[in-house]
Amino acid sequence: MKKYLILVLMLTFAGLIMTGCLAEETSNSDNSDAGDSEGEYGPPDEVTKWTFQPAFDSGDAGWANGVKPWIEDMEEATEGTIEIELLQAGSIVSGNEAFGAASSGTIDVYAGWATVYGGIMPEGMLAYGMPMGAENAEEAWEAMWGNDKYQIGELVQEAANENNLQWVGWANQGPNSIFTKFPVNGMEDLEGKKLRAGGPQALFLEAMGGTPVSLESDEIYSAIDLGTIEGTLWDTGGMNDMKFQEVIDYAMLPGWNPAQHQEIYVNLDAWNNLNDWQRDKINEVFKSNYFKTSEMHAEGVEEALQDLKDSGGEVINLSDEKVEEMREKTIEKVWPKIAEKSERNAEGVKLWKQFLKDKGKIE
Repeated sequence: MKKYLILVLMLTFAGLIMTGCLAEETSNSDNSDAGDSEGEYGPPDEVTKWTFQPAFDSGDAGWANGVKPWIEDMEEATEGTIEIELLQAGSIVSGNEAFGAASSGTIDVYAGWATVYGGIMPEGMLAYGMPMGAENAEEAWEAMWGNDKYQIGELVQEAANENNLQWVGWANQGPNSIFTKFPVNGMEDLEGKKLRAGGPQALFLEAMGGTPVSLESDEIYSAIDLGTIEGTLWDTGGMNDMKFQEVIDYAMLPGWNPAQHQEIYVNLDAWNNLNDWQRDKINEVFKSNYFKTSEMHAEGVEEALQDLKDSGGEVINLSDEKVEEMREKTIEKVWPKIAEKSERNAEGVKLWKQFLKDKGKIE
């Protein structure tokens, strides 16, 4: 009887312990679920602060028409849970080092052109825009993101992730054109000419028989003025910001790259530290901000060309025949150089060719 009583007491005590543990586990589980519903998806309680240094300063057209509108849209979409400290180029690292600094986490956000400043990521050429590829923002969006048949942007995003970055912003800066002391009525006029050109610009100029010269942006004006070079390849909307209309005489349209783009990247660790809601909100403004900033840049293009005309310069619009010649030569000589830089580039070039075929621009 005594043994039986002891056994009953032991079982009762064990049952109380198990009940208490189960109650505690259930309580903890309920609290976790409540926390998830309140905190896992929705604005977090804490504010995330990011340092943003582009590859350029406030004098570049990409500042007012690309970087600042993206910050405004992103901060509004995330309801102030992310705050950006926007710094001029050189504040932490040089403009040339900013892409790598975002990758390493020295800064949190970068804006510029991965093609020029991030040689470690050749897929940036696909984001920058294919020479003689898209003619406008609508075509660029369709090929990169809008049409499931192509989705070239996914190739760039994969490469960005491998470089510890997340691609979060994009803007069509309008045509990247040729601004010269001499008239360009066809690509044959570039033969033997020395122009400032870098990255994909240099690939194009070399293919057309010109000689690319590497210069920092703040050296271009004086180099043209002194006759060291005879012009430059530059985004049309930013031409007057650089005061190039004072030293050049001609601009060529539609440009060697009718839809040149600027990108914004966030350090991938910083991106992953956001919650799902914040990431979704930033992704949601990618498209709307793209078309808004692209329109802003388009307005800047018209102003820049008018400034050139007011300074006595001339805008040369190539004939349809010359444009077709430029496209054929570009696809034949320049696109293979882009494709050979990486497997993703090769796939992107293949998709771009299919896109142009579907548009009836090439056979």
